[in-house]
Order: sequence, then structure tokens, then C-alpha cells
Amino acid sequence: MKLRRKDYKGQNGKLLVVGGSKDYVGAPAFVAMAALRTGVDIVTICAPENAAWVINSYSPDLITKKFLGDELNLTHCKEIISMSEHYDVVALGNGLGLKKDFVFKLIREIKKPFVLDADAIKVLNLDIVSNSVLTPHTKEFEILYKNTVKKPDYDELDIDVNIKSIQKNIGNNVILLKGVSDTVFTKHRRHINKTGHNSMTVGGTGDILAGICAGYVAQSGDLFESAKQAAFINGRLGEHMFKQKGYGYTAFDMIEELWRFTK
Repeated sequence: MKLRRKDYKGQNGKLLVVGGSKDYVGAPAFVAMAALRTGVDIVTICAPENAAWVINSYSPDLITKKFLGDELNLTHCKEIISMSEHYDVVALGNGLGLKKDFVFKLIREIKKPFVLDADAIKVLNLDIVSNSVLTPHTKEFEILYKNTVKKPDYDELDIDVNIKSIQKNIGNNVILLKGVSDTVFTKHRRHINKTGHNSMTVGGTGDILAGICAGYVAQSGDLFESAKQAAFINGRLGEHMFKQKGYGYTAFDMIEELWRFTK
């Protein structure tokens, strides 16, 4: 994706990340750090206060908005919704925990594109989502399918059948289905991404993918192309890491090398 750089801070995209909890601190941090590596200007993480302080310790580049308590909840929604007005895209779900009412309220009231991942996907149906990229792995896609289609016809052996069925309900959203080959699809389009390596089962690779995707959406506004580019780059990064370190690399190692593929 060819992005045209602009001259002033904030003009090259601003991302709001909403996630994290007392048990999952790293997930929103990986999203934010990956997005920054794509060239986005500003990333702010909304997280519970203790998690946010830990996230700050990872890097001085990470801005956090600290909310009282061990987990994000409905009492925090008003401020998050207000903050979102100053950002180009919202990444929601990484490390959040299963919080259906919280997720539904943000999706219904925030008028910006979303990149939805992890715990957000597990409580959603596509009926309430619009103008968003969803990045499920196979199990999350099964949950999304059953919540959306509401029929017991999910075929574990034929993902193509499942994709065709859910496309009827997809609206103007994009789904990036992670797998051995990633499938990026809309209502009428489909793209297969074949980069990647089986070493990418290490925890955190999905958070990095969501961050790359959100970074590109913030800069371009193009959901489909951003999802395609994110899948390609994340896969190339995984291939590179395996060549460098075999199966012994971590998601943090991936963040350190990501710049090679986004320049």
C-alpha cells in the first residue's frame, strides 16, 4: 500500500486502542507498538490503571489513558466515546475480557471505523457492526458465525462454505480470517494471503496483526486494502523471524523487526 506522508503530527493517522485487563497487559501494547511501526503518528491506549502503568513501562512512545479498576467497564464508556472523536480508528478487544455490554455500547456510539479482535469478536454479531475490520482466528470465526447466522450449519471441514454463508450478513465490513492461508473478504470480494509460517502460533502474533491493520486504516481509511497489507506483512515478518531464530522467537522480537517490512 502506497501511503502519502503529510507534514504535521496527527495528519498521518491517530489510533485509539481499547483493551487490557489485570491478566492481559501485553495484548493492547503489542497492538499499539505494531501500529506505530506502520508510520501512524499517534497511538493512545485506554486501559485499566494498573495495566496502563505497566504498558507505559514498556516504552516511552506509548501514551495511556488510565481508568479506575482492574478491568474496563460501562462506567468508562462515556469518556472513551468522547476521546474517539479525536482519532481516525479504534482498535477494540485485545486483552479486554468478555464484556458484551461494554463492547456493544462502544460499537453503537462511536462513529469511527473499528479494528475488532480477540475478546470483542467473541461477543459480537455482525448485525451491530459497520465499517470495520474483524480479525478472527478459526475458533473466533466459528463463534462470530454462530452469533450472526444463528443456524447450526457451521461446517468445520469446509471453511469456504462458512465464508459464503456469513458474506450474506457481512454488510460493509471486512473480515480477515487468520489461518494457514489468511482469507480477507467482503460481501463481494475475496483475497487469499499465503505469507506466514507455522511458528506464528506464538502468543501475541494476532495482536501484532491487528495493530498493523489498524495503523494502515488510520492512515488510509481503506479497510480492505489495509487488511490485505496487514496479512501480507505479518506473514512475511513471521517467515523472517523463523529464519532468524527458529521456533524460539517471541512477539516482542517480532515488534523489533517489524520496521523492515513497513518501510
